[in-house]
Amino acid sequence: MVAPARPPLSPTTLDRLPAAVQRPAYRCEALATGIVHLGIGAFARAHLLPATDAAMAFAGDLRWGVCGVSLRSAEARDALAPQQGLYALALRDGSGHRLQVVGALRELLVAPENPPAVLQRLADPETRICSLTVTEKGYCLAGPGGGLDFGHEGIARDLASAQPHTAPGVIVRGLAQRRAAGHGGLTLLSLDNLAGNGEALARAVLGFADLVDSGLADWIRRRCSFPNSMVDRIVPRTTDSDREQLAEATGLADAWPVVAEPYFDWVVEDRFAAGRPGWEAAGAQLVADAAPYEAAKLRLVNGSHSALAYLGLLAGIGSVHEAMCRPALAGFVAALMREEVEPTLPLLPGRDLDEYRARLLDRYANPALQHRLAQIAMDGSQKIPQRWLATVRDRLAAGAPFPRLALAVAAWLRHLQGFDEEGRPIAVDDPLAAALAAEHARHGTMLGFAPVFGDLGREPRFVRAVESAVAGLRQQGALALAARMES
Repeated sequence: MVAPARPPLSPTTLDRLPAAVQRPAYRCEALATGIVHLGIGAFARAHLLPATDAAMAFAGDLRWGVCGVSLRSAEARDALAPQQGLYALALRDGSGHRLQVVGALRELLVAPENPPAVLQRLADPETRICSLTVTEKGYCLAGPGGGLDFGHEGIARDLASAQPHTAPGVIVRGLAQRRAAGHGGLTLLSLDNLAGNGEALARAVLGFADLVDSGLADWIRRRCSFPNSMVDRIVPRTTDSDREQLAEATGLADAWPVVAEPYFDWVVEDRFAAGRPGWEAAGAQLVADAAPYEAAKLRLVNGSHSALAYLGLLAGIGSVHEAMCRPALAGFVAALMREEVEPTLPLLPGRDLDEYRARLLDRYANPALQHRLAQIAMDGSQKIPQRWLATVRDRLAAGAPFPRLALAVAAWLRHLQGFDEEGRPIAVDDPLAAALAAEHARHGTMLGFAPVFGDLGREPRFVRAVESAVAGLRQQGALALAARMES
């Protein structure tokens, strides 16, 4: 027999949910749109949106509904528009899961299909925040710490067109309309894993605006704010199995639910140009300076995650949980954090690093999350300068060794060859993969590739350490070499 089709999740079917499923504590149809979010993927829907949902429920302030904007694909809109923006969030750990339906997503737009609608929403006087999760490459910057890459194909196209497609182009064209209409400035809030992510966003936006209209650039500097923030929650890619499990639990069909860990961390500088939701209700921490927390997150969490990904993939392992079941990798990651990363971190007010590390290792070992290593390994050239190389530079300056970081770099270089230690193909998804391959073909190494390594390719201690680790991987393999470095 064929099982009957489940009714879809929508405002009209919310009353069919089991009592244990949390649902919006406000009338979704009463929401105003106060936030435009660029890059409405799984992370935003597991972090920003439930935090905004909690803030609105706690304070009864319904000005902060979210307009989600896809800069490339119509996938999110096609899945969620029929559900009027509703979706299920499952928070999973070894003890089970907790389900809620998030109601903060009020509207969905696809920028390539209708750029004027996106710009109009940014210019709307009700909009007060433009937030982003577009990944490191979405900022179109000329390397870590650099300004806007004026040679970037997308930037060149957006400078010549009033129909932008990149994040900097969309923001600047939208702010231009906002200024022309006589409305106030916005808060431009990055939620991406970049060091000084607000400052990086400012460089991208102001670099574009300076070329478009110097008066507009001055207006942005005076009227808009770019707070830095640190975000932390593990959010694996949703699978068909997740969809089916959640449909069983809720009794409703959800085209694009989200799965995440219960842990939630958000530290954001309290510099908002036009107000903000009371995100403290969800556990957010508002601070004067997010830099120490950013450094800890990028180096400890993201840095160890990336190391685990490349070593695990070389060893033929698929997920973070599986990798943490290998004592060699679990011990290696713990030692990497304790011995090489933590000594480089600034003081973290209110946080104990031993406790932070122990909790992080527990999070990685969460059996309920099938976080694929391949997902973490994407876009390595954009990630490792912040996640590893800043720490390497601090270790070099202190005259301290960094064998585990060198092994992580070596594993990434080996990963770029596109097969694991048994010769099985592994996917390489990196915007600079072709340029890195060309660098290797010309010079026999990639360490001189300045867009990633900067001047480290001319630092003998770094080159020797990485080349030694590359040789060790070739001779011993990832697990054996990691086991030698786990203490």
